[in-house]
Amino acid sequence: MNILLTGGAGYIGSHTSLCLIEKGHTVTVVDNLITGNVNLVPKKANFFNSDISDKNKIKNLLKENKFDLIMHFAGLVKVEESLKNPEKYNLYNFEKAKAFFDYCLEFGLNKIIFSSTAGVYGKIKDFKKVKENDKLEPSNPYASSKYKLEKYLLNLSKEKKIKSIILRYFNVAGADKENRSGLDVKDSNNLIKAVCETALKKRDRIVINGDDYETKDGTPVRDFIHVSDLAEIHLIVGEYMNLNGETEIYNCGYGSGYSVKEVITEMEKILKHNLKKEIGPRRKDDIPYSVANNIKFKEKFNWVPKYNNLNYILKSALEWERKIK
Repeated sequence: MNILLTGGAGYIGSHTSLCLIEKGHTVTVVDNLITGNVNLVPKKANFFNSDISDKNKIKNLLKENKFDLIMHFAGLVKVEESLKNPEKYNLYNFEKAKAFFDYCLEFGLNKIIFSSTAGVYGKIKDFKKVKENDKLEPSNPYASSKYKLEKYLLNLSKEKKIKSIILRYFNVAGADKENRSGLDVKDSNNLIKAVCETALKKRDRIVINGDDYETKDGTPVRDFIHVSDLAEIHLIVGEYMNLNGETEIYNCGYGSGYSVKEVITEMEKILKHNLKKEIGPRRKDDIPYSVANNIKFKEKFNWVPKYNNLNYILKSALEWERKIK
């Protein structure tokens, strides 16, 4: 396959690029580097420095290349920032993406794999694992921007203009086993990154945002999926889509959850000492429980994850954190 991949200088996009290239596919990365790191783009990928909404640049790229499909990772991902600046998130995650897809359609490029978020489900009631057809109630502007783009793609699919696979990510964590890529974001609210930074004395302590939720130990529960398993999911659906697979939505998680305290305790076991921690206030609109029902994807593709192990997820993230300055 010849794949046009947006946001390939970011965390998940770079891992997916590595996975695709290892399997013999050709990858062209489009990234404007406002949040990405060019050092994460695999050396064997073709790199195109551009905003996805730059009409002239993107149309020239499409004119000069024949791509089989799009993998769309580009976008902003910080929930707290989206609460402060919802217009920015609507612009980058919806308006620019919509413009980009419209340019692609002009050149007959109409197979799209879109990285969405479990945030579209909002606050899950009754602490049940969410299914793809559950009610969608995004509770922050970040999730809303992803939801809007989902709806746009599904409408285009109904009109037979495109085929699109929407992947709803749960909590992505860990790093490449060869330490070629990992999460490299300043001021990240990612729990596992914060735990790794605390372990390596890059931050003073880990702040637990609320311990009075109605969960097993009072802290929020999340479904953590290793980034390399998520990259493989993109490979699987990419090959399926290339063989005329149909429009679909899939949850991307392991179907099991760990609380914030359980993640910290597991890291303390790895380190063989306790981390400095404190209880802080709840974060606005934080979701108490978010775990995937992943049966649809597993049964469709006979998928067996390779890295479904919290200890391994944490160790790989810690090794990456040691590497970066």
